[in-house]
Amino acid sequence: MESTAQRRLKAIQGHLVPITHVLDSHVQTSLTASEFFHSQGYSVVLPEKLNTGKWNVYRSVRSPLKLISRFPEHPEIGTLHDNFMHAIEAFKDYNYLGTRVRGDGTVGEYKWMTYGEAGTVRLAIGSGLRHHGLLEGACIGLYFINRPEWLIVDHACSAYSYISVPLYDTLGPDAVKYIVNHADVQAIFCLPHTLNTLLSFLSEIPSVRLVVVVGGIDEHVPSLPSNSQVELISFAKLLSQGHSDLQPFCPPKPEDIATICYTSGTTGTPKGVVLTHGNLIATVAGASLTLKFCPSDIYISYLPLAHIYERANQVMMAYYGVAVGFYQGDNLKLMDDLAALRPTIFCSVPRVYNRIYSGIMNAVQTSGVLRKRLFNAVYNSKKQVIISGRNPSPMWDRLVFNKIKGMLGGRVHFMGSGASPLSPDVMDFLRVCFGCQVIEGYGMTETSCVISCMDKGDNLSGHVGSPNPACEIKLVDVPEMNYTSEDQPYPRGEICVRGPVLFQGYYKDEVQTYFDRKEVIDGDGWLHTGDIGLWLPGGRLKIIDR
Repeated sequence: MESTAQRRLKAIQGHLVPITHVLDSHVQTSLTASEFFHSQGYSVVLPEKLNTGKWNVYRSVRSPLKLISRFPEHPEIGTLHDNFMHAIEAFKDYNYLGTRVRGDGTVGEYKWMTYGEAGTVRLAIGSGLRHHGLLEGACIGLYFINRPEWLIVDHACSAYSYISVPLYDTLGPDAVKYIVNHADVQAIFCLPHTLNTLLSFLSEIPSVRLVVVVGGIDEHVPSLPSNSQVELISFAKLLSQGHSDLQPFCPPKPEDIATICYTSGTTGTPKGVVLTHGNLIATVAGASLTLKFCPSDIYISYLPLAHIYERANQVMMAYYGVAVGFYQGDNLKLMDDLAALRPTIFCSVPRVYNRIYSGIMNAVQTSGVLRKRLFNAVYNSKKQVIISGRNPSPMWDRLVFNKIKGMLGGRVHFMGSGASPLSPDVMDFLRVCFGCQVIEGYGMTETSCVISCMDKGDNLSGHVGSPNPACEIKLVDVPEMNYTSEDQPYPRGEICVRGPVLFQGYYKDEVQTYFDRKEVIDGDGWLHTGDIGLWLPGGRLKIIDR
C-alpha cells in the first residue's frame, strides 16, 4: 500500500511540465557546429527555433550540443546515494567529517571520521529508521545546525529512499510546525535545545512518529506521556538499534525525490521546493566542469545546511573526497575555527565578505601614513598584474598580504561567493589580498543551486559568469520596466532557466508552480526567476535588478 505522502509525491511528478532541450531536438546532420552556434567566448548562443533569426538562448561553451546531467568522468552516478557510494569506494580511508566539539561540550582540536566510517554510521542510522517502521518515501525532518550527524542522516535518507526536509530556527516555531504538517514529516532529528521547542507543539504535528535527539544522553531524554504516539530516543540509541538490525539499502532512482527545501520567502507561508536526486546531481555535475578539488582539500561548513547553497557544496565535496570540518555552531567563534582547521576551500556570501573587506580597510586606514601608502601601492600593483592575467610576485604577499591570508587559516586557494551579487570592488579586493581563485555564482533553490558560475581564469569582476553546463539561459523582455533583448550596448531582460536542474514543482501547490502566464514555469518549460540580467561581452551574465 502506498502512503499518502507517496501518492502526493507521484501526483506532483505527474503534473510536471516537460523540459524540452531545443538544440538537442533541432540539430541536424546537415548543420555543422560552426554554422549553428554564435560564440560569445564563455557562452554559445543558439536560436530558439531554426530559421527564426532570433539568437537568445545561451549555453556554456562546455555543453553546446547537450546539457550536462551526469558527471562526465562517472556517468554511473545518478543519485546522491550513488555519489556517496562512489566517495566511500574511492576515498574510504580519507578524512571526511571533522568537529572540534566533544561529547561533553568542550572544544579542542579537530577529530575526524573517514568516509568509510561515515558510511558505516549511515548504514546503521538508515537501518534504525527502517527498524522503526519508516518506509521508502517517508519525509525525515532535520532540525539542527551543521554538524556531522546532519550529513550522515542525509546520506541515510538517500540510501533508503527517504526524503529529507530541512528545518531551521530562523523560520520560527510556527513555520517549523507548518512545514512538518505540510510535508507529513514522520521522523525529526533535533538537538536538546530544539527539542524543547518541538515538544511545545508535539500534539499539533500528528504525522510525527519518531523524534531523535542528536547529542543527547539517553538518561537525559525526557519521557513522553504513556498515551503519546511518538517515540523519543537519542541518536546513540537509534545507532545501536540499527547496528543490531542492519537492513539492505533501498536505493532511489534519479527521478525520485531527494529533498523538499522550504524557502522562507518574503510573504505568506513557506513554499516546499521539490528536488530529485537527478536535479542535484545535474547541478553539481555541471559545476564540476569548472570547479576541481581533491582529497587533500579541506572545506569549512558553516553556511546553513538548510539552504541549497551549502547542500550543493556538500554533494560536490563528497564527489571529490574533500574533508569537511564543521564550525562550533557560533558565528562569533568562526575565526577561531578557521585558525584551527586551516581550510583550503572557503565559500561564503557577500554579507560576510563585505565584513572582511570593511575590517581590513578600516585597519589600513588607522595603521599610519607609511603603512597605508605601502598597502595601497602594493595593492594597486598586484591588482593590475592579476587583471592582465600574469602571475604576481610572491614578494608582495610577504610584504603585505600573508597576514591577511592568515585570517582564514593561511591555506585557502579557492573562495566562492553566492546568494546575492558581490561588489566588484570586494571581488577585486579578495583576489588581491588572498591571492587565490575567487569565483562568484548565481542560483536559486528552484534550480538546485547553480544557474551560472564564473570560469576559471576570468579576471573580469562584476558578473556571475556563464551558464552552468547543466542548464540554458535566456533573457525575456520586460517592457513595463524598459528591459528588452534589443537594448544597446547589452541585451537585458528577465532571466529564464531551463534544463535538468529545474525543480519538480512546489509541494502540494501546483497553482504557484504552473501558470498560463509566466510567473514561475511557462508552457515551454522555462523557469522565470524574477531577476533582471544583461549579457556582457564574452557571454557573461550580470544581475542588475529584480
